[in-house]
Order: sequence, then C-alpha cells, then structure tokens
Amino acid sequence: MDVEIKQLQFRYHPKEPLIESFSLHVKEGEICAIQGLSGSGKTTLLRLITGLETPAAGEISIAGNAVFNQQVNIAPEQRAIGMVFQDYALFPHMTVGENIAFGLQRSKEDTQTIIDQMLQLIGLQAHEHRFPYELSGGQQQRVALARAIAPNPKLLLLDEPFSNLDTDLKQQIRKELRWIIKLYGVTTIMVTHDAEDASVLADRIIEFHGG
Repeated sequence: MDVEIKQLQFRYHPKEPLIESFSLHVKEGEICAIQGLSGSGKTTLLRLITGLETPAAGEISIAGNAVFNQQVNIAPEQRAIGMVFQDYALFPHMTVGENIAFGLQRSKEDTQTIIDQMLQLIGLQAHEHRFPYELSGGQQQRVALARAIAPNPKLLLLDEPFSNLDTDLKQQIRKELRWIIKLYGVTTIMVTHDAEDASVLADRIIEFHGG
C-alpha cells in the first residue's frame, strides 16, 4: 500500500512551525527511512500519520484513501497502521502470545493461528508463554514488531527502533528486521537519527529538517 503526504504542516506554537510543507511518497512494499536530528519533529511526523496529532494543513493518503485533509480526519484506530515504539511498549503483565494477540478481533482459533504464524516469523516459537521481562532487548523488539504486523496493517511505522540496543545486537537485529518486513511485504516508514540504522534497514533515506 503506497503512502502519499502532501504539504503537511504542524506547529505546537502559532509562531514556531515544527513541520512546514513536508511532502513524501512511499511506494508499496518500500522501507523508507526519515533521518534527522533529535528534536527535528520526526516522531511528531509519525504521530501525524497515525492520527495522534492533527496537522494544521496538508493531506495524508494511505492506499489511495485520504486519512487526513481539510474535509477528512480518520480516527487513529481506523487507519490500519502498525507502530513499533522506541521503548517497544509491550504490556508487562501479558505473555508474548497475549501481546501479539492484543487488538486482534478474531475468533479464539483464528487468533491462535496468527500468534503461531507470528512466533514462527520472528523465531520465538518457544517463548509464547514468557513475559517481556524474561526476554532480551532484541527479543522484545521482535515481539513488538510481530504485534504491530499481526493485524495486517496497511502501513508500519518504526520510531527509533534500535535506540535501546547495544552495538553488537543492533548489527544482528537490523538485518533480521529488514528480512521480516520484506518477507511480510508491508510498506514501512522509519524515523531515526542514526545514519547506519537507516542505511542497513531502508531502501531509501530522506533527510528531515521539519519541512
């Protein structure tokens, strides 16, 4: 599913635009990295795409359907977007399987089938009944990715996905994540301040300065 962003604008304060006339087209199945300094508005951009913040102006379309313009503002839960947060945001009181199943509105049998598929995809078949605190950082990240793609989203957003990993683990996980995303075929936008993260994971890199 392709993504089209046109002339997007956003500001927290009337005289201080954070994002000014930003446009981007991401092709179906592409992994696009948006690289910029901390505080440049990268995470805010993801929040605008998901609908957690409202742009001052511009248009956002996913798979040819407008989710935001001057006449339309689709609710976040109806945009079919999966997101992996910087801290993974796994529910600590839920098992791996329960985290993956969160948000799935399926029968018990269908839900278990999806859990099994996701666990196989991320190579954690033996970890379904473990809790997040029992996992390594890399394993937690893979569970967060599985939870994000389990509902079959039109778009996947990654917010600084490697910031909590040490250097050695980064090198391994980056390639694993790219393989999983490409295998699944979901269109992906990642924001990062790390040039190496962007170069390893992404098909294309956009330098971001807020506009």
